Amino acid sequence: MIHIYSDEEIALIKESGHITYLCHQHLKSLLVPGVTTKFLDEEAGRFIQSQGGTPSCLHYEGFPANICISVNDEVVHGIGSERTLKEGDIVTLDICTFYKGFHSDSAWSYPVGKINQEKEHLLHHTEKALYAGLKELKAGAPLGNASARIEQYAKRHGLGVVRELVGHGVGCELHEEPDVPNFGKYNTGIRLKEGMVIAVEPMLTAGKRNVVLLDDDWTIVTKDGSPSAHFEHTVAIREDGCEILTGE
Repeated sequence: MIHIYSDEEIALIKESGHITYLCHQHLKSLLVPGVTTKFLDEEAGRFIQSQGGTPSCLHYEGFPANICISVNDEVVHGIGSERTLKEGDIVTLDICTFYKGFHSDSAWSYPVGKINQEKEHLLHHTEKALYAGLKELKAGAPLGNASARIEQYAKRHGLGVVRELVGHGVGCELHEEPDVPNFGKYNTGIRLKEGMVIAVEPMLTAGKRNVVLLDDDWTIVTKDGSPSAHFEHTVAIREDGCEILTGE
């Protein structure tokens, strides 16, 4: 079932989203060579709780960490450990917050120090792909328009589009209907309605799109070892566009 949220409920999702945004800003300042991903995960848990929220990811379907931290070729669901970040790495922080009964979800990929040109290209254009997709969102529009625009943009810039992982509805639950693919055709899919809340999240690669699951049964990496980036906002569908709920 697809939820249609009231303005009051969307305001609460936005409050949750603001905590998620603030957590990103806090952790971004800590992304330096030598920091462990376990420290970042613990700091995320502390920060979200200090704001009155709860990390949505912790224990979600058994996930053992506060947030997902994915480095270089890791696409999603990386688990914090004693691994240290190095100069030239890229790291994705996928942060989800539960606050006053509602979830928010936002991922962002960041450089650690100076990164090479391939990774710069990947980060720049994955973020651009997100916003290209968001421009297609408004009440009455087919959901497939956003999916098609993301895929078009990614391919135009030589990036692989992961197909096994998609965006989703979000609100009362962390993952709700509908699925929001990052590939598709214009004028296909459900018609968007005012009050829908979805997480749009391009997951793109610098190489081929194929992915594999590691032995921890969580971390998904690119099959060819190429770097991957992931940018995501939770948004509410409005009559004339979409409202970003995980921004400032």
